[in-house]
Amino acid sequence: MQTNQETLGALERRIDMSVSMAEIDKEVDSRLKRMARTVKMPGFRPGKVPLKIVAQTYESQARSEAIGAAVEKAFGDTVREQNLRVAGYPRIEPKEAAAEGTLAFSAVFEVYPQVELGDLSQSKVERPVLVVGDAEVDKTIEVLRKQRTRFETAERAAAEGDRVVIDFAGRKDGELFEGGQAQDFPFVIGAGSMLKDFETAVTGLAAGESKTFDMTFPEDYHAANLAGQTVQFEVTVKRVEAAVLPAIDADLARSLGVADGDVAKLRDEVRANLEREVKRRIQAKIKEQVMDALLNANPIEVPKALIDAESRQLAENAKRDLEMRGMKTKDIPVEAAWFTDQAVRRVKLGLIMSELVKAKELYAKPEQVRTLVEEMAQSYEDPSELVRWYYAQPERLAQAEAVVIEDNVVEWVSSQAQTSDNAVSFDELMGNNAA
Repeated sequence: MQTNQETLGALERRIDMSVSMAEIDKEVDSRLKRMARTVKMPGFRPGKVPLKIVAQTYESQARSEAIGAAVEKAFGDTVREQNLRVAGYPRIEPKEAAAEGTLAFSAVFEVYPQVELGDLSQSKVERPVLVVGDAEVDKTIEVLRKQRTRFETAERAAAEGDRVVIDFAGRKDGELFEGGQAQDFPFVIGAGSMLKDFETAVTGLAAGESKTFDMTFPEDYHAANLAGQTVQFEVTVKRVEAAVLPAIDADLARSLGVADGDVAKLRDEVRANLEREVKRRIQAKIKEQVMDALLNANPIEVPKALIDAESRQLAENAKRDLEMRGMKTKDIPVEAAWFTDQAVRRVKLGLIMSELVKAKELYAKPEQVRTLVEEMAQSYEDPSELVRWYYAQPERLAQAEAVVIEDNVVEWVSSQAQTSDNAVSFDELMGNNAA
């Protein structure tokens, strides 16, 4: 076998190779003889079909398989001899010009990049700081109360926070438009489910009162036929309901899982859950900065084959997520190309982190994995059950190990970068989700 390597780009390579036709012919004969032992043909007992007849029927198949095996072996031997780390699969191209008695071909493929870890000393990482106090507990309990709001009929005009039940009809140029009418339609004023101008028009009306008003839809309204258009609505309020929040008492505590209704225990549980969530969000924000620092300090090119594979995987994950939500993905095409930027980032980080873990020995220690699993289990009713679940299968435990390795990377990079504390508010950290 003869080989010749050519560099086509930063990561693309071409190797010209040739294999002996005599070796291929020998392999074809060997394959035909093996076939002859078991092949079945009319008029012959199994294993008794003459080799000549077997060859007439199966030589083309045997030769194709023999050539494929010879090419694969030649390529595998070559990349091992030249210590090449191949990314993806090679593209095999036949060559017409070949020495007598040989089969010549080229293999075009990509290799993994050499990752040389860069300096992180100038990178900046801000560590959010937030101590969960009584105010944060109160705010969260208030959110929990609002989630359990009930509504009672109010004999007064509708105001912010009330739920109203209405009949309405919308007309454009005097004609009813699609989706512009409904009966016994409920919505909460101020919740944002209706356009602000519509809510404003209904505010101040009592049950039994009607109103006709003009309203202009926003220019970016989702229904193109209504975007920027002025229409006329006729609204009749059928019922006004005031919001009633549950008291912070034993009933609320029991509804939130505190069996004996102890409000103090409820506050303790809310505080513990908040502390876990705050810790998780702080870690996520630090991790994002660390990953950006790694990318900035270690600029690398990545093989297109790995990007394509990652894009396809992300697309498949998105399809499964949509299906779990009850959507039919055949009606919602999910293209791998949509995930290219995300795939590039993930592939780059995967290669950089792999090199960093190896160079700095940031592997997951058993005690770290155990601590993480037990920490995750704390939010479950029976923590020991989740611990057993993780340790029951190596694949599950590998997921926890991957998280620990990532945490080790984050901690190491933070220690090398210019890391500073940054006090943040509860709403800022939680993204106003708890507001």
